[in-house]
Amino acid sequence: MASKTPPKQRQNVYEIAQAQLQRAADVIRLEDRLHMILSQPKNELIINFPVRMDDGNYRLFKGYRIQHNDIMGPYKGGIRFHPEVHLDEVKALAAWMTWKCAVMEIPFGGAKGGVKFDPRSTSPAELERITRRFTHALGDNIGPNYDIPAPDMGTNAQTMVWMMDTYMNRGPSRDKNAQRAVVTGKSITSGGSQGREKATGQGVVYAIEEWATENDFSLDGATFSVQGFGNVGSHAAAILSRMGASMIAVQDHTGALVNREGIHPKRLARHVAETGGVAGYKGAEPVDKATFFGTEVDIFIPAALESQITADTAPLMRCKLVVEGANGPTDLEGEAILQDKGVQILPDVLANAGGVTVSYFEWLQNRRAESWTLEEVDARLHAMMVRAYRTVRRVAREHGIDNRTAAYVHSLQRIQEVYRERGIFP
Repeated sequence: MASKTPPKQRQNVYEIAQAQLQRAADVIRLEDRLHMILSQPKNELIINFPVRMDDGNYRLFKGYRIQHNDIMGPYKGGIRFHPEVHLDEVKALAAWMTWKCAVMEIPFGGAKGGVKFDPRSTSPAELERITRRFTHALGDNIGPNYDIPAPDMGTNAQTMVWMMDTYMNRGPSRDKNAQRAVVTGKSITSGGSQGREKATGQGVVYAIEEWATENDFSLDGATFSVQGFGNVGSHAAAILSRMGASMIAVQDHTGALVNREGIHPKRLARHVAETGGVAGYKGAEPVDKATFFGTEVDIFIPAALESQITADTAPLMRCKLVVEGANGPTDLEGEAILQDKGVQILPDVLANAGGVTVSYFEWLQNRRAESWTLEEVDARLHAMMVRAYRTVRRVAREHGIDNRTAAYVHSLQRIQEVYRERGIFP
């Protein structure tokens, strides 16, 4: 009896991040000392902390905060609650944040954090205690002028409010207002920004619009699929649908759906809010993973976890454009296959940078005691996404390189210039 071929082992996500850095470093002949510095985070914090659960027993949780680089400004990056959180993943995500902030030309460096558990398996009270204990354990390793967390997978505005409140109650009362800037992605009433919830999805759409303009492509009547229907995927789908595009395939952790006549994003979002996933939605047919990836669309938006477009899935894909709403959704082999097929890629460090950009706006508003309108936030975000997109495309043309490498080149050139000016102390 013939043995089954074992599933291919997933590429290490930090090794992927290192290979991407190497490609760009080779293009600009990055100084060896800077390559050495940027190849590892400045700080790696691992915390094991106990939390009392609802049944009275205590459980030990493992949390991470990786601070990759702060030459351009305070560390900035999300907090992820997910059962697959691990050190190499958070190190890769922190490095990607460094490049992302440099691409957008905002005065932050890169960081990322996470706690290894499934937030769907805990009660709201347990979730609050986990968040507050983690924040308390982080202590002075975060701060409004040092390291500024934000929401990521498994966290949201409420999580950020708990983090802010815990941090504020550790410090002197005279600094309360300034301490609101310790995190971004908060609720509006607790100091958040208009437009922050939809910011990453909105930025994805702004990037798509620029690509469409450059390629003389009409979004009215275009088709797209979304992998991951959380904050990023759902908002991007809703905005694109209002522009006349049609979502015909969607997948999340509960299953995949296809309807070639179109799936209504807002109705699906209501279903997901009620049931926890896309499975069971009556407006589309359930399909397997291969069918989802093989559904022909104009635009494919991966907005879930890392390493989803691989040597196994990339050959199935039939699309013109991949827009990375998630961080690191395409591994090295998957990217090579897409490039051979002529599929264009808008990389994560550009396409999903709307979130950190509006986080920067929120940080500014907190520090200035201001409150901007949604129209002002959207206009500023649009201007910065357009500038970043056009810069990356210019660099790509000048060097004859792909968009991801071009984004890295732009980031590294800016970072290298600052290191040259400031030197290495002492």
